[in-house]
Amino acid sequence: MKHNFGSFVKKETLHILRDKRTMLVVMLIPIVLMVLFGFAISTEVNNINVAVVAPHRTDGVHDAVKRLDANEYFTFKGYITPNEIDSHLRTGNVGAVIVFASDYERGTAQATAGIPTRPIIQLIVDASNVNTASSATAYLQSILLGSASQQTMFETRMLFNPQMKSAYNFVPGIMGLIFILVCAMMTSVSIVREKEMGTMEVLLVSPVRPVKIIFAKMVPYFAISCIVLITILLLARYLLGVPMSGGVGGIFALSLLYLILSLSLGLFVSTISKTQVVALLVSAMVMMMPIMMLSGMLFPIENLPRFFQIVSTIVPARWYIDAIRKMMIQGVPLMAVWENGIILLGMTIVLLSISLRKFNDKLE
Repeated sequence: MKHNFGSFVKKETLHILRDKRTMLVVMLIPIVLMVLFGFAISTEVNNINVAVVAPHRTDGVHDAVKRLDANEYFTFKGYITPNEIDSHLRTGNVGAVIVFASDYERGTAQATAGIPTRPIIQLIVDASNVNTASSATAYLQSILLGSASQQTMFETRMLFNPQMKSAYNFVPGIMGLIFILVCAMMTSVSIVREKEMGTMEVLLVSPVRPVKIIFAKMVPYFAISCIVLITILLLARYLLGVPMSGGVGGIFALSLLYLILSLSLGLFVSTISKTQVVALLVSAMVMMMPIMMLSGMLFPIENLPRFFQIVSTIVPARWYIDAIRKMMIQGVPLMAVWENGIILLGMTIVLLSISLRKFNDKLE
């Protein structure tokens, strides 16, 4: 009895050790989760770009800027004019702007009977990402108070999302995640299921070319994703009250490109997976976790170490979520996020080319 039990244990151990994909997933998942959760799950302020408007650059202004520049959580991006505030915030060049009144002086404030007659420092913060807006405001005030008098007053403006509604932040992220689930994961599992059951060979002996068969399998998922996209946009606009100032047409066009990219990613996963279980595991590791941790969906990318910031550049959802958030919340048009669109288009072409080549090589 003991001998038989030991033999079964040995057989199962050897079977697991020979399955390199399973071993990789089992050993890699705990490490990846620990590292990502340890570094990515953070709502602390980090690497926030700040610009300054100062009509008169007095000693007090220079002292405040020096304190700001020395702080590791903020990056001073230089002085700008009042007319440039809106453009810098909308394009994402800065996350906050500090406006010093013309009568701001170090340690003093123009006052009547000891009471300031108007705000001395105005903080204008991009609140489209609510994860960092409130924290950034509090941090900036604490830094500036070190170089200001007790009479100094602060006036805060939350731009783009004055009510700090969380829906403004999570709707673009949910869109980036859902389309990957519907298009990539389901497509990869569908194609692998055909191969696993042996029905793919039956389809391939038909007069239809293999590439057309693959695209035919993708079309239903693409159609379902389009319906999901329309539903999400309607819910976001009329149920959650999320603005779409940048234009529904531009949002829809960019989303269609992201859907095609997701389908290409699903095809790629199907070429490296032999079973449905492996396809699901690869999808969870390659798509789910990076999207949630490295795309800016839940936590600011700026909070990540430099290495993970570089890794996040290959996550398609990062560019899609960033563009959709700007178009929805900040009201920028599609042309203003053309760089994100070009990156997504390039990823689509590369993934689709590699996937089709690998698929054809397997057929031959």
